[in-house]
Amino acid sequence: MKNQTAIITGAAKGLGLAIAQKLADSGTQLILIDMDGPTLEKVAQSMPNVIYTQAMDITDETAVEDMVKEVSSITPHIHILVNSAGITGQTNIKSHLAQKQDVERVMGVNFYGSWYLSKYVLPFMLDQKYGRILHIASIAGKEGNAGMLAYSASKAAVIGMTKVQGKEYAGTGITVNAIAPAVIQTAMVDQMPAEQVKYMTDKIPMQRCGTLDELSALAAFIVSPDNSFTTGFTFDLSGGRATY
Repeated sequence: MKNQTAIITGAAKGLGLAIAQKLADSGTQLILIDMDGPTLEKVAQSMPNVIYTQAMDITDETAVEDMVKEVSSITPHIHILVNSAGITGQTNIKSHLAQKQDVERVMGVNFYGSWYLSKYVLPFMLDQKYGRILHIASIAGKEGNAGMLAYSASKAAVIGMTKVQGKEYAGTGITVNAIAPAVIQTAMVDQMPAEQVKYMTDKIPMQRCGTLDELSALAAFIVSPDNSFTTGFTFDLSGGRATY
C-alpha cells in the first residue's frame, strides 16, 4: 500500500477515521474529507502520511469537482476512494411520518455524495488503468430497518450503484465494492434511540456490535492490490445477519 494515495470521506470520526488510521499504518498517503473541519484538523495532526485535508459538504457537486481538481495538482495519482461519509437522519419513525426534507438530506449525503466523489475520481483511475473504490453501505440497504426509511433507501441505492459501477469498469483495472455493516459501535450509533439500536442488534446472531478494527481490516483488503478479481460485490460485515 506504500506509494498509493487514498481519498477518504467522513474521515474525522467513526468508520472513516478507523479506515484512515489503518491505511496510514500501511504507508498510504491520505486525503481526508469531512464536514467537521476542527476535528478533521486534529486528526490530520495526529496521523502520519496526511497530504491534504478539506472541510466540505459532499452534497455540493461543484465543491467535490473543485476538490478533486485541487488534489490532482498535489498528487498525480488517486489510487483509492473510500466513501465513508454518512448520516442516519430521523430514526424510530414510521414511513408515513417521515419528512421529505430529512429523506432528501440523507439521500444527499449517503448516495449523491458517494456518486459525486466517484464521478470525479474515476477519470483519474481510468487514465492510470488502476483504482479501488469502496462504498460504505449497510445491512439496512439489503434488508431494510423498520423506522429508518431514509437511511435504508439511501444505502440500498449505494449497493445498486456498486453493482452498476463494478460492471461498468470491470475491464479497466478498477474494482468497485461495498461493505454492508450491521451495527458497528460508533458515536453515530451511540446517538441513536436505545430501542432502535436494540432492534438492530437483536437481529445479529453473534449478539453484539461489530468493532471498528473488524471493519477497517476488511476495508484495507478491499482497497488493496490483492483484491483484483472481486468487483461489484457487497461484503457482509453483519455477525451472521446477512447470509447472501
